[in-house]
Amino acid sequence: MADIFDVVADSTRRDILGILLERYEAGGHTPGEISVSEIVNRLGLSQPTVSKHLKVLRDAGLVTVREEGQHRYYRLDYSPLEQVEDWLIPFLSADLDEEARRDELAVALGTESLALAERIGKAAAATTHQVQHVVNPKKWRKS
Repeated sequence: MADIFDVVADSTRRDILGILLERYEAGGHTPGEISVSEIVNRLGLSQPTVSKHLKVLRDAGLVTVREEGQHRYYRLDYSPLEQVEDWLIPFLSADLDEEARRDELAVALGTESLALAERIGKAAAATTHQVQHVVNPKKWRKS
């Protein structure tokens, strides 16, 4: 089975997953199901190309297929995406932690004081960068 990250790395497969998600959210008489021909029409790709990508998605467990005569109807199965979600959560929560720290500082310092502190910090960082660029120690070393 292919790595889930490799599977969702392809933009065409992400487009197919997006179409399947739209269909799932729309409901209807066959909730979440869409035919290969509808996907082909939506994406403007050839049927063999879409079928190739659907096979990869099926092998990864991201879609299920129902056969009815010569027609194939696909449906999203998002459970394998939980692995991607588990991997992403630490990165997303790190951003939330930064926001929480900023909120705590805003309460402790007050909004105006925090804004002033941020401006001073940015100015200090910019000045430090400029000084380091001008006074590069490598320029002054003897060979």
